[in-house]
Amino acid sequence: MPRWPSRGRPVAPVDPETRAHVAGEASAAAAEVSGPPAVEADPTAAAFFDVDNTMMMGASLFWFARGLAARKYFTSRDLARFVWQQAKFRIAGNESAEDMHSIRESALGFVSGRPVDEIAQAGEEIYDELMADRIWGGTRQLAQQHLDAGQRVWLVTATPVELATIIARRLGLTGALGTVAEIKGGRFTGRLVGELMHGEAKAEAVRALAEREGLDLSRCTAYSDSANDLPMLTLCGNAVAVNPDTELRAVARSRGWTVRDFRTGRKAAKIGVPTVAAAVVSGGIVGGTIAVRRRRKVVTVPVVDKRVRLPWR
Repeated sequence: MPRWPSRGRPVAPVDPETRAHVAGEASAAAAEVSGPPAVEADPTAAAFFDVDNTMMMGASLFWFARGLAARKYFTSRDLARFVWQQAKFRIAGNESAEDMHSIRESALGFVSGRPVDEIAQAGEEIYDELMADRIWGGTRQLAQQHLDAGQRVWLVTATPVELATIIARRLGLTGALGTVAEIKGGRFTGRLVGELMHGEAKAEAVRALAEREGLDLSRCTAYSDSANDLPMLTLCGNAVAVNPDTELRAVARSRGWTVRDFRTGRKAAKIGVPTVAAAVVSGGIVGGTIAVRRRRKVVTVPVVDKRVRLPWR
């Protein structure tokens, strides 16, 4: 079980730009790094993958919260309220200061006071139960091609960095940049360090990590499904739209970016539907039903279309 460092509470920044910078710096500092690639390393190039609807079907934080609810950490009504708030966050696009403050205060409130090791262990189990078979095989193959080229591969996500790190490790990736929660005495306080890892905060985290790891961002590739991630996509020399929403698809078309869509025709027709809002329906939260299938073994990720090529090859 990884040991997460204690993170004291910083002075709360007021303006969004400063919060994004604080969140990015904290996420890069908290990121764990795996060993060097097994093949000849390409030390200045890397790939950065969004998680929700890019690497995974649906919202990782939703599945995490659903798994915790099944373990009686809180009620299905609490989960429904949390999911609705997250859905508003994704639907709004340009979030109001009041909404963002509310989201920051409650995003990790459901683990407030819980030991970090306890939540990390639950995350391992929830990944097996609810996440492993929701990995997009095509996106996983794209990540593997970067690894095969000796490049490091990072997840960049709004989900807590502890959970993001579990996902990255299970997929054999280098590491993860995620939302950093305040920790005191080995327990979560329920508050965030800076900001959610969203929008500009993702770009700040990638920029800080690149400086720390000696990456040349002009040689790096970013992958996402959402126009919210344009700051990260435009920061890197190469950008790929994966299962894109309507706005990102239009931007990708106008800029000549590669588009990869691994959804079926039915799922692709739902472009523009927020990931978390869709999870509310698919998860049966409206009816208050929470069901967790416990598996005896980890579901392996299928590899599809081995002909997929990196955008810069």
